[in-house]
Amino acid sequence: MPETACLSHKEDVDGISSAALIKAAFKTDHVVLVDYGNVISKLEKLAMFSSDKEKIDRIFICDLGLSKKNEQRFSDIVGEIISNGSKVTYIDHHELNKDTATKLKKLGVTLIHSIEECTSVQIYSKYKGKLDSHAGFFAAAGALTDYMETKPRASAIMSKFDKQFLMLEATALSYMISANQNNNEFLSKIVDTLAEMKYPHEIDGGFSIAEKYCVRLAQAMNKIETSVVKFKNLACVHSNVDLSASTIVNSVLGLSGKPVAMVYKLKDDINSYVISIRASKDSKVHLGRLVNEIATQVGGSGGGHEKASGAVIPKDKLDQFINLLDRQIHSGKIGKQI
Repeated sequence: MPETACLSHKEDVDGISSAALIKAAFKTDHVVLVDYGNVISKLEKLAMFSSDKEKIDRIFICDLGLSKKNEQRFSDIVGEIISNGSKVTYIDHHELNKDTATKLKKLGVTLIHSIEECTSVQIYSKYKGKLDSHAGFFAAAGALTDYMETKPRASAIMSKFDKQFLMLEATALSYMISANQNNNEFLSKIVDTLAEMKYPHEIDGGFSIAEKYCVRLAQAMNKIETSVVKFKNLACVHSNVDLSASTIVNSVLGLSGKPVAMVYKLKDDINSYVISIRASKDSKVHLGRLVNEIATQVGGSGGGHEKASGAVIPKDKLDQFINLLDRQIHSGKIGKQI
């Protein structure tokens, strides 16, 4: 019997919740959790499986924003999958090039895309007829941890749940996910548990993991505080701790007093820095567009939301990336909507 697959972002609550909601709505047979570094290679493997129509006939791709570096290859692979007879649904909330969006639609992709609501909220809104009413909790958790809880749909969903309970569960889930980025088996366990409409506190050993991660985060911040390097508009810190950069960067933003903060961490296997960037409300540029532009310019890749972004930058291009970013934050010429 033909099967359904879901390719989703593994690094945050929005991506994991998106996978869980798709699994719950469509009884997904295969959930593949990826980061931005391996999304293309994993999609290529799904393309190979799709060549056998008896194996897979529908693929959902969730919360995986494209960059200038990979959007062409992404479109090519998706086109191959569709030519094999499989249906493709792409659901995302990151910036998407208009030409790429048009191309994907022409290929036959079902495109569900808005930068106004996080991916899990879009999934819940589109498929809530196939989901338990409790499923909205996971969409709300995705919005809360992606800092998009004030958006219209997200706000309406969040109003149905106790805010303190939601904040506790969403934060604990975020820490569980961050602590297990090298443990896809546990991440898959999280997806399976949430797809059964169970709360994060029902994940076996989950709250204990979150507690330990919280302690590590506090210890890391004590060390990192003295290592922050401040530029005119940007605060940077090199993280050597075994924590995700995205977990630390918000604290750096608060400590620095700068409109933008950046945490970078070397990933030896790809000889590149994995970077997480956050902007305060005072920042005048769209961070996702800005980072996409500069990262591509220096041979890397990146992108994201208006106030939150990530990038992968070649090791020898880090200084150039930092200088360009600091300069463009000041000028505000890149990153604004054209």
